Amino acid sequence: MVEMSEHMRKILNDVPTLKVFDFSQYVSKIPGIIKFTIGEPDFDTPEYVKRAGIESIENNRTHYALQRGTVGLRQAIADTLANKYGLQYDPATEILVTNGVTEGVSVAITAITNPGDIILVPTPTFSIYTPDVMIAGGTPVEVDTSKTGFKLTPALLKQYLDKYGDRVKGVVFVNPSNPTGIAYTQAEMNELAALIKGKPIFAICDEIYSELNYDGEYSSMAKIIPDQTILANGFSKSYTMTGWRIGYLCATAKVTDLLFKVHAFAVTDIATFVQDAAEAALKAGDEATKEMDAQYIKRRDYMYKRLTEMGFECSQPMGAFYIFAKIPPFLDQDDNKLIYQLANEAKVAVTAGSNFGKGGEGYLRFSYATSIEQIKKGMDRLAEFCEKEQNNA
Repeated sequence: MVEMSEHMRKILNDVPTLKVFDFSQYVSKIPGIIKFTIGEPDFDTPEYVKRAGIESIENNRTHYALQRGTVGLRQAIADTLANKYGLQYDPATEILVTNGVTEGVSVAITAITNPGDIILVPTPTFSIYTPDVMIAGGTPVEVDTSKTGFKLTPALLKQYLDKYGDRVKGVVFVNPSNPTGIAYTQAEMNELAALIKGKPIFAICDEIYSELNYDGEYSSMAKIIPDQTILANGFSKSYTMTGWRIGYLCATAKVTDLLFKVHAFAVTDIATFVQDAAEAALKAGDEATKEMDAQYIKRRDYMYKRLTEMGFECSQPMGAFYIFAKIPPFLDQDDNKLIYQLANEAKVAVTAGSNFGKGGEGYLRFSYATSIEQIKKGMDRLAEFCEKEQNNA
């Protein structure tokens, strides 16, 4: 018998699975576990969004949609980006509706990457960009930002641009960041943009957490180099629509035409009633998101205070809903071992920092996208565990 798996694309043997989800499935089997792992809001999808989806189905909006997205949703996206962020995109030619930001990022990387091209991926970051580049046939180069406050600095970017030269095809920007919660200012973005402006280098901007930016202004490469930017955003985090799988890409018309080819042959289109629900979410404004933001800030501040009291060194998150905490010296410094110890002994589940690439080793990611009651209970368990480990050290 021929083992057919041996005759598939060789690179797939080197592509990792999403360890974040693998570990979350493992801990879900532990009775009474408190999970600070997956970045999924604990809030329900707003009622007006659900109603819009239900009404769409009842009105038989269940047939094929336009492959680029419904006219109404693309117009709502364009209006929102213009009114809130000052970004101008033509809904007819420069916006593409995708199956969440995950598909959008995959489409963007696939569309720009030729064999041998390098995509710079500042790390620690969420674990989709490096595998996407590998699958596309390019070469991902992780840029460790742990020594620069978890931000890509102009000096660091220049170092890699000088090293790899014309091979660099794109740079990934996730703002605010997962897993660190760090956000760039527009001034910082402008300095980085100056290094790639006018060069055949794309800025791949994942802005899924742009609505969850608590302490700063909205900042984006799209403000300064829109002709080189592929902007990805969606509804999962800000509108608690993770299971709806809806996002979008924005770029110049010619770039969008080519992005569309990758998307169309892989997905065909996005469910019409899901797009109608997303349109309703945008048209309702900020009411739902502001209420959730207030809860996230409360949770962030409480978790940050408790972790620092226990001896964790934490950067103050500016957005998203994560705290990236350096493991104190009295705990096992191997983050992958420690998460299993915490899960089995303290009944607290967190994510290993090394899952997010270079610079994440020795850190833990805590998601505060869960209730304040669960956070308090989990922090109490963690504090008891830390006190026990300190006494035994």
